[in-house]
Amino acid sequence: MQDSIIPIYKPVGLSSFKALSIFKKQNNLKKVGHAGTLDPLAEGLLILATGKATKKISEIQDLPKVYLAKIRLGATTKSFDREFEEENILPTSEIDQAKVQQVLETFFTGKILQTPPAFSAVKINGERSYSLARKGIEVEIKPREVEIYKINIVSYISPEDFDLEIHCSKGTYIRSIARDLGEKLNVGGYMKALTRISIGNYHIDQAARLEAFQTKNENEK
Repeated sequence: MQDSIIPIYKPVGLSSFKALSIFKKQNNLKKVGHAGTLDPLAEGLLILATGKATKKISEIQDLPKVYLAKIRLGATTKSFDREFEEENILPTSEIDQAKVQQVLETFFTGKILQTPPAFSAVKINGERSYSLARKGIEVEIKPREVEIYKINIVSYISPEDFDLEIHCSKGTYIRSIARDLGEKLNVGGYMKALTRISIGNYHIDQAARLEAFQTKNENEK
């Protein structure tokens, strides 16, 4: 485990830091870092680095990423995901798959300006944006440039619910894509679920679950 790059599967409900802490304790390691945060409500590939391999974290963070996102149109939430209750509910009867795909190709392909959610880990004057937002403090986050290499509908269930596969650069907020897509379609939108599929050549199929390390350690005792 020492001086290694280790892909793990982060489940829903754990922060990236908590998943790292569990792995660190399970394997009695002193130095562990991760290459790219996943929100607690997201799941999928989280890359850990131990010992001397932590020097590669910045390099891994810069690699392109692939996500699978479940999108909901016709409503919004404060956090752009399902952490908060739906609000601003609107009909989606005029929305169809072709219209969604057209908006995706027109506004969400290539280099775009994107504003991260207020409920995010972006730092504002040294404090995390989500901490300020949860205190009811309004925050102003400046738009930043990200790049969407490819974005496709992979499963269209209804005008309200469909899945997107998104190939994007470092720093892309999928929740913001869901929010902005809803705004472009004039019905609102948010992200219901998110799975990170890959980071560069690291793929979710290579990822071990935290329980596997626990079992291994117990067998070694």
